[in-house]
Amino acid sequence: MINHTGTLYCVATPIGNLADFSARAIETLKTVDVIAAEDTRHSQPLLAHYAISTPMFAYHEHNESEQTTSIIKQLLAGKNIALISDAGTPLINDPGYQLIKQARAAQINVVPIPGACAIITALQVSGLPTDRFYFAGFPPTKEIARQNFLTELKPMTCTLIFYEAPHRILDCLQSMSVVFGSDRKAVIGRELTKKFETFYNDSLENIINYFSAHAEQQRGEFVVLIHGAPEINAEIGSEIQAMLKILLQELPLTQAVKLAAQISGIKKNTLYDLALALQKTE
Repeated sequence: MINHTGTLYCVATPIGNLADFSARAIETLKTVDVIAAEDTRHSQPLLAHYAISTPMFAYHEHNESEQTTSIIKQLLAGKNIALISDAGTPLINDPGYQLIKQARAAQINVVPIPGACAIITALQVSGLPTDRFYFAGFPPTKEIARQNFLTELKPMTCTLIFYEAPHRILDCLQSMSVVFGSDRKAVIGRELTKKFETFYNDSLENIINYFSAHAEQQRGEFVVLIHGAPEINAEIGSEIQAMLKILLQELPLTQAVKLAAQISGIKKNTLYDLALALQKTE
């Protein structure tokens, strides 16, 4: 039996620079029957720039449930539909999960049209480890909730990535300094791919000082990347680690390391690195 259902395309759009739009994405948006856009007013200039006249309708967090049902019906009736967000790759901190889930359940063909993504754009030039990373989206807006949220992520050893709004960027960085430590390395990407694209690479303390002194740099869209927590040497047994923790609570670091080395027979350099890691995860 021939499947006459339409295809749902997830189309990535530029995150700033209009030239970062693939020929495949443009062709897809020109040939589908309709485009589901997070904000039609926001997307209209992009479509006009590339002479894309395909009809659009709004698909956002406030009408997601209702529109998902409508889109699935249209796809089942044979229409081809493209999903786009305001910028970047759909579903990455944007609506669309329920739509893709239901389309898959209905055996509707779902095709990704890849392109720009702020997370990857910032990560690849950050100088932070790229082999493993955790995207945490936007931190909570309230201080206590934000600190609790960050505290759960504190032990993670992979690179942490966040989005943040301009009016909260300084408060967010200050919360991160409290939770992760003021010396934790961070990279802030601002206005990625746009005219005033800027990267700040330093300790949280120094970045906060810079932003505090330059209010104009708090404008724009931000990607915040935080170096992961130090990895604890897995070769050292848990008993030695527990002993070193106790010693660090009672003695200065160098004395704790010296005594632990005498007791365990492990080299001081190895224990020193472990002690630093333990202090940063406390």
